[in-house]
Amino acid sequence: MTDMTGKFFWYELMTSDPQAALTFYGDVVGWTSKPFGDALNGGTYHVLSGSAGEMGGVMAIPAEARDCGMTPWWGGYIGSADVDQDAERLVAAGGTLMRAPEDIPDVGRFAVMRDPGGAVFMLLKGSSPDAMEAPNPMATGHVGWHELYSGDFDADLAFYTGALGWAKGDAMDMGDMGSYQLVSQSGGSDFASMSGGIMPRPKEMPMPAWLFYFTVGDIDAAVDRVSAGGGTILNGPMEVPGGAWIIQASDPQGAMFALVGSKDAA
Repeated sequence: MTDMTGKFFWYELMTSDPQAALTFYGDVVGWTSKPFGDALNGGTYHVLSGSAGEMGGVMAIPAEARDCGMTPWWGGYIGSADVDQDAERLVAAGGTLMRAPEDIPDVGRFAVMRDPGGAVFMLLKGSSPDAMEAPNPMATGHVGWHELYSGDFDADLAFYTGALGWAKGDAMDMGDMGSYQLVSQSGGSDFASMSGGIMPRPKEMPMPAWLFYFTVGDIDAAVDRVSAGGGTILNGPMEVPGGAWIIQASDPQGAMFALVGSKDAA
C-alpha cells in the first residue's frame, strides 16, 4: 500500500445536479458510481470508481455554500497524517484555513485550505486503518495530471515544495504566459516522476484553481462524448510532452475539468 500523506488522492465534484453529472461523466470518462451515506447537506454522496478502484465522489453543493455563491467545481483532497497539525503548519507556511478541522462520520477528519495564491484544496485523514493503493496515473478514469493555475506563482511554488515536500522538475518557458513548473508529489525529480505542473493563472481563468486531468483512451472519441453529453470544449485537443493529448472542458453544470488520452493511430 502507498502512503498518500502529502499527495492528492481523492477528487470530489460539488454540483448543482448530481444525477446529471453522474450520467455525463459515466459516458465521458467511464466511471461507475455507488451511493455512500449522506452528503453534508443531507443528500446522497456518490462514490466514483475508475478501472483501478475508487477515486472520488459527487455530491450536491451544500445549501449554505450555494447561498454564498458557490458554483459547480472539482476539488482535491491531500492526504494528512494529522489534519489539525497539518492545517496549523500550512497556515504558518502562508496558507489560509477556510474550514476548521472536523470529523465526517465513517469517513475521517478533514479541513479546507487555501494556498497563498488563493486556490482551494482539502486535507483528509481517513478513518480506516488501511492505506490506499495508488493507481497507475494512466489507468482509465483516474487522475493522470494535476495542474495549478496559480494566483501567486513564486509563493505557491514555495508552499507546495516546502510545506508539502513536493519536488521540482524542469520548468518550461511559455513566453508571455510565464513559466510552467513541473512538480512531483512523490519526491522524484526525473520526468517520469512528475505528477503535475504549476503555472501563473491565465486571464481566462476567473480565479486560482487546481485542474484535474482524468485519463481516457482515445482523446478524439472523448471529445465527441463531451459534446454529445452537453459539455463544452474549452481548449484542445493538444499534444503535450511525452506524447499524450489533452483537452480542457466544462461539464453541463459548468464545472471545469480536463482529460488526458492518446491519439488512435488508425
